[in-house]
Amino acid sequence: MEGFYGDSMPSRKQYYPVYQVGTDYIKNNMITEIDFATIHAYPDIWLSGEDENAQTVSTIIRKPLVFTEFGKSKKDPDYSPSVRDSYMNALYSDVYNLARNGGAFGGGMVWQILAEGMDSYDDGDEIVLSKDQSTRAIISQQSNKMASLEHNLIVHHG
Repeated sequence: MEGFYGDSMPSRKQYYPVYQVGTDYIKNNMITEIDFATIHAYPDIWLSGEDENAQTVSTIIRKPLVFTEFGKSKKDPDYSPSVRDSYMNALYSDVYNLARNGGAFGGGMVWQILAEGMDSYDDGDEIVLSKDQSTRAIISQQSNKMASLEHNLIVHHG
């Protein structure tokens, strides 16, 4: 799910900005059979011009949370590779620190990694690892940091 509120929090009820259809993120993720929740975040598209720190979503569902899509669009007027890298570093740092300290986050997946020659799938958020070297390094570093957390859990609790 995209992470928008619905009827469970009327004062914060929102709709998916692109299609104007609503979901109730909290109510839907409270279903017993749901094992973990996901969120997506595209602040430069959904809430252009607003401070990203003011866009933070907090929940009360008490389940693991995976940040399954985030990115910075090349279509945004303020885009540059360094802006994207800074955004990703900040987000990955938060995800890692929350996971390391026992928080709900279990990881984050950027949208979208493409191979060379997949230009027809470009949507503005694409990352081609062979071309976007600085972003590739950030993704690799985060992967190693998150993997070390899993290793530490196995070593200390295994």
